[in-house]
Amino acid sequence: MAFSFTNSKNKTYYLHKKDTTLKNGRQQTIYFFAKEVKDEGALNAVPDGYMVSESRNGLPVLKKAA
Repeated sequence: MAFSFTNSKNKTYYLHKKDTTLKNGRQQTIYFFAKEVKDEGALNAVPDGYMVSESRNGLPVLKKAA
């Protein structure tokens, strides 16, 4: 079951992860929220060291835990 977050506007988003290669050749992991669970990259929990926060417009974002 994918990790879900319901925002203040009562909309549910699901956490995903994607590994990508940048232009300089470096590998980077990107975390993002989507309205639907996708087949690839859905995560079951928030990664260690991160927390979910909500932006002003209601979109969930991952932030590094203090």
